[in-house]
Order: sequence, then C-alpha cells, then structure tokens
Amino acid sequence: MLNFNKVLDLPSKLSWKYSNEPELLEWTIRARNYNTFVADSMFWVCFIVIMIASILVYRSMDDDPLFSGILTMLYFSIVTFALISITHQRVNFAYRFTQSGVEYYEWKAPPKWVLPFLKWFTGITAIAFIFLATIDPAFLIGALIGPGGMGLMYLSMANSKGFQSLHTEYHHYFIHWNRLTNITIATNRDMVELEFKFPEKNTNDMLSGSQYVFFQRRTKEQVVEFIKAHLPSCVPCVIGKVDVLN
Repeated sequence: MLNFNKVLDLPSKLSWKYSNEPELLEWTIRARNYNTFVADSMFWVCFIVIMIASILVYRSMDDDPLFSGILTMLYFSIVTFALISITHQRVNFAYRFTQSGVEYYEWKAPPKWVLPFLKWFTGITAIAFIFLATIDPAFLIGALIGPGGMGLMYLSMANSKGFQSLHTEYHHYFIHWNRLTNITIATNRDMVELEFKFPEKNTNDMLSGSQYVFFQRRTKEQVVEFIKAHLPSCVPCVIGKVDVLN
C-alpha cells in the first residue's frame, strides 16, 4: 500500500515470517537505538578535551606556525572523526506491517576498518607524541589525552561482548496487533514505543515487553495514523517522552 523511500535493502539471508501476507506498510532506516543523550554528552565532553589538547599541542610548536597548524588540524580532524564513529553509530532496521502485526529485523553492518583504525592510530600517534615529548615535555599531555583516550576506546569496544554480538547477530521481532497494550508517540525522538504482552515459555504467565519503531520525520504522521488505525479499541495511545534504554 505504502512504500517509503528505502535507504538500504534487507540482506538476502533474511526473509519475512509473514511474507505470504500483503505488505501494508514497509520501510528501512538507520537509527541510533540507544540513549542518544548519554552518547551526545560523551561526544561533547571528549570533543572539548580534544580541542583543548589540540590547542596545547599547537601552542607548544611555535617554531613553524604553518607546519604546526597543519599537524594540529590533522590530529584534531582524525581524532574527532574517530570519536563520531564511536558515539554516533547507527543500527539498520527493516519494518514490514501486515494484517497480522508488526514485523521487523534489526542488524548492524559496521565498517570493518573501525577497530583496526583505532588500534593503528593509537599506536602511531603514541610513538609520535613520545618522540615529540623528547623535544618538548608538553607533548606528554597530548599523548595522555589523545592516544591514551583512543586506546581506552579501542579496548572497551574490542572486549565488549555486547558490541561484538551487536555487529554479528540479526535480531527478528514480530508483534501481533492483539498483543499490544500501549503505544507512546515520542516527543523527543522520531519513533513510537510499542508495549505488549507475550506468553512465557512452558508457563501460563504473560510477560511485558516493549519495542521501538523508528522512522523519518517526514513520514511520522503516516506511520502514527497507520498504527493507530490497527490498534485494538482498548489500547491507549499517548504522547510523551520516550527514553530508549538499549
């Protein structure tokens, strides 16, 4: 019925569980499925530290202003780019709505160069700063802040089981319309939170869960109206702030 502009394709190894049903709404999107406030705060703190370190490095190299400026800008640009690749990662989502419910895949295909780049960049810049520190001890500050901080980022990413699984696993979800218990239209993000109940395995108990539906801002009204039209009459629809907990 509706087919929003796609920004990526569903990997060939994946298939829809309810492919026998006509799609009523479908789109794909890359979104930040985590608390962006924390990530953005981390970015700005690190960005300010990097800027201060760059200024200190530039001021310590006063023999050749042109060379000092080029070296400082190169250092600042590379470190900032690496920082953005860490704090602003996006996950791929493919959504498909049918008469039965909401079905979607979540996966990540990260650039393979990120971890090797951090590793080599940390090593090379550390050696460079140690060498420059023999000329001016002020470079030790830059070595601790720049290569030191990047080294800690590399170790945290390389040894994080959550980071590794996120980059190697495909997650599939399906929610029946009649399992929905509440939906929240987010005011702080371009998304809708779907709350639902599902049976616990081997028991008669029902558990509660929630999933996020991300979309582009220009399609918000269409998505929201479509979901509201397929909600059971008893399911409330509210508007409010949604804190992504992933």
